[in-house]
Amino acid sequence: MAGIGVKLNKIFGKETITTNMLGFGYSTMVTIAPMFVVIINVIIMSNVLGYASVGYARRALFSGTLLYIFIFSLLSASPFNSVLSRYMSDVIYKERYDDILPCFYVGLAMNIVLSCLLGIPFCIWECVVGHVNLLFVFTGFCGYISLVMVFYSMLYLSICKDYSKISFYFFLGMVVAFLLSLFFVKVLHREIIYSMLLALTCGFFFTASLEIATVRHYFVKNSNHYRKVLLYFKVYWKLVATNFLYTLGLYIHNFVFWTTDIRMEVADSFVFAPAYDLATCIAMFTNLSSTIIFIARVEMHFHSRYKAYSEAVIGGRWVDIKNARNRMFRQLAAELLNLVRIQFIISVVIFIVLVIMLPRYGYSGLVMQIYPCVAAGYFVLFLLYAEIIFLYYFNDNGGAMATAFVFCAITLIGTIFSKDLSEIWYGAGLVAGSFIGFTFAYIRLRWIEKNMDNHIFCRGRLFKIKRGEKPTSIVYQRGKIDG
Repeated sequence: MAGIGVKLNKIFGKETITTNMLGFGYSTMVTIAPMFVVIINVIIMSNVLGYASVGYARRALFSGTLLYIFIFSLLSASPFNSVLSRYMSDVIYKERYDDILPCFYVGLAMNIVLSCLLGIPFCIWECVVGHVNLLFVFTGFCGYISLVMVFYSMLYLSICKDYSKISFYFFLGMVVAFLLSLFFVKVLHREIIYSMLLALTCGFFFTASLEIATVRHYFVKNSNHYRKVLLYFKVYWKLVATNFLYTLGLYIHNFVFWTTDIRMEVADSFVFAPAYDLATCIAMFTNLSSTIIFIARVEMHFHSRYKAYSEAVIGGRWVDIKNARNRMFRQLAAELLNLVRIQFIISVVIFIVLVIMLPRYGYSGLVMQIYPCVAAGYFVLFLLYAEIIFLYYFNDNGGAMATAFVFCAITLIGTIFSKDLSEIWYGAGLVAGSFIGFTFAYIRLRWIEKNMDNHIFCRGRLFKIKRGEKPTSIVYQRGKIDG
């Protein structure tokens, strides 16, 4: 993400209203634009194709399929992203660019295999027990695998700092999906629900193809060193656990409510809680601007302080190292505080607008009762993510993993209790998990600040550790002299 910070630093550096608006627009485009493109495309397709005229059961089947495609594609991709990102960063730093394609192929194969292990049994259940049409099930599975490849390939384009192409490819893919849906319904006279699912699947596959082709265009040579990539998963297994636990924590409170009385079952296969899931989605969008603020302010300013400290460690005097360290942590604390202040103001404004406007469009009742508490949880949750990124900066993989575990575990336990409370407190489990995880990460950062010198200078080894027979304890033995 440091590449975004460098770009935004150039934009905001002119300090004019125009450049500030340009910087905000750029950061929006490279972070959350793909999500909005997909949502807007589904809404337009629904209005143009007459989605509301379809029976409720078919609409619920489409909604459940699309929900599962997104959630479980993110979950299946989460164990690999952090480790592969670390490997990519290392080989780029060492200028071993021919090792990138082996990383890409190994990660893609592992991601698809894990996704198939999760998806195929569910599709068999959906077809056999749920009696869903085989063609519909297969199309949904193809959409799931295509989106897995999209999310996976995004990692490499992000590391190459080609953020604008990610949004552009999503836009092209959704344009293709929209045109295909019109063709299927208006020309071929196919069913609306299946046409929308097939069109989105084609759009996801088109987006994935463009991303993969771009990666292949950037990196042509292949060193065939596949084993090195696998060794990284052994060395940096904590990154696997951290990213998976954090992603799981994003949805684990939803999973708990999928077991309650407010759940809906479709085709004896898809289980979800429409009211709670919709409130969660609205709450996430309420606080999503914190991602933009984090990139535009926190990383943009902190990265320069971190770089100055790293340069001081390499060749500076002790007093230079100490001063750079103090400035770095002061900047970290200041930007975290600024992030809290700015995001609080934005979230409150958006919250008031949504509370006033949403009931006019039919979003009221249980959804609006659940929304406030869940919105508070996501407010803290995105702040927690910023702290995890800072822990990555200091190579504190153990602290990041412990933070993600605390967040996920407390969210699960808290939601199990909060589901029996009144509707307004349904999101209390997420609030508790996010707040305790945020507090844990903050304490960990303070611990790193106090022990930074030991963390940087006392973690190496003088002798290489290896396995073998223990050497003899005899240092000198007097022998007989011949002759």
